[in-house]
Amino acid sequence: MSSTDDTPAAPGGDATSDYLERRTLRKGAAGWLLLAGLGVSYVISGDYAGWNGGLGEGGFGGLAIAFVVVACMYLAMVLGMAELSSALPAAGGGYTFARRALGTWGGFATGTAILIEYTIAPAAIATFIGAYVESLGLFGITDGWPVYLATYALFIAVHLSGAGEALKLMAAITVVALIGLIVFAVAAIGMFDPANLTDIPVEAAAGASPWLPHGWLGVWSALPFAIWFFLAIEGVPLAAEEATDPERDVPRGIIASMAVLVVTGAAVLVLATGAAGANSLAGSGNPLVEALGSGPAATAVNYIGLAGLVASFFSIMYAYSRQTFALSRAGYLPTSLSVVNRRKTPTLALVVPGLIGFALSLTGQGAMLLNMAVFGAAVSYVLMMVSHIVLRRRAPEMRRPYRTPCGVWTTSFALVVASIAVVGTFLVDPVAAGWTFAVFLAFLAYFAIHSRHHLVAASPDEEFAMLDTAESDLT
Repeated sequence: MSSTDDTPAAPGGDATSDYLERRTLRKGAAGWLLLAGLGVSYVISGDYAGWNGGLGEGGFGGLAIAFVVVACMYLAMVLGMAELSSALPAAGGGYTFARRALGTWGGFATGTAILIEYTIAPAAIATFIGAYVESLGLFGITDGWPVYLATYALFIAVHLSGAGEALKLMAAITVVALIGLIVFAVAAIGMFDPANLTDIPVEAAAGASPWLPHGWLGVWSALPFAIWFFLAIEGVPLAAEEATDPERDVPRGIIASMAVLVVTGAAVLVLATGAAGANSLAGSGNPLVEALGSGPAATAVNYIGLAGLVASFFSIMYAYSRQTFALSRAGYLPTSLSVVNRRKTPTLALVVPGLIGFALSLTGQGAMLLNMAVFGAAVSYVLMMVSHIVLRRRAPEMRRPYRTPCGVWTTSFALVVASIAVVGTFLVDPVAAGWTFAVFLAFLAYFAIHSRHHLVAASPDEEFAMLDTAESDLT
């Protein structure tokens, strides 16, 4: 099953059948509505916590500009991914797209960046969950680590019970979290004061004003926090092999979830800041509750906010398991990680990244972990948008049940903004971004030394690429 170059090797005959049988997910577990719920679930914790750090970087005006730019970037990216997922419906998501467009190196680099994002993001969310539990005084807990451990253990166990069951539970928790945002919005409208939007002192900087207290550079620094409003929505295509009709369901699901998240993100940004003040919220660990102060609405949002964090934690765990599964099944990571249990769920692909995430959560550095996750995400966005552009140029004949409006112009815009965001992560926390980049390079070194010589041709992602090569040779 190995080869001496980058050409994948294929197990023969019965060995191929047995290899794939032990690495097959459950088809038909989700329709487009569940996939839309999955997309919202990935992201909804970003409405409850994390985004407000951008107020300290750019003020309300800087974060608002960053939000608009990032929302446009994600919309452009989602439209590009909708096309790619309809053409290449496999569990690898962005890795599958890049593998087809950019070869084994590009595929592995993209998959690694996504895996870094999805492994670290739950660790950041776990620290927020711990802070919520402590602030609510639940179970008498005064230290976060038991919460981190219980959260990882419980939801890994739920995922191991099967994809259909996990996706339905995710959808239910997401509905609760959306209700919490509605409760918040209704209560915050009556407390809104436009003067609160510009209460951060203005410093001496280029372009500084009450709307941009730290000048134009603050807009750039706020970009990683604006990304938190949408981070991980790109994980919807990872459910392609478990969708009922992936060619239709994945594009519909990811576009619908993006529409919901634009509305919720804009409402939270404006109403929370207008109710409490940008200066007050900039360093808050629980911005929506702080914006409401005390009272029944604040209490309700405080408890429901925990559901929002749990929803994203739970769903991103699904995403990291499927990305690990796809990379492992194709031989980029150890193939033992892609073996499924009797419910067609990849056991080690859930457990191993979970253990790494739990270890990271013990640092308690939620803001640092958030920036590390954003770095991985932004790198993957750059590579995925390059993949869309390359495939439009090199494979115009590829069957595309859904086509991106305006084609490569749309994804080129997303590519430019994502590239700027990569640099922005170094502005916010160069140490966190630097360490994450070092991990990324270590993965590439592993591929160069070992796994590129042990790829599995029978995996769906490799077959997509090999068929393309064969067709190109014929023409």
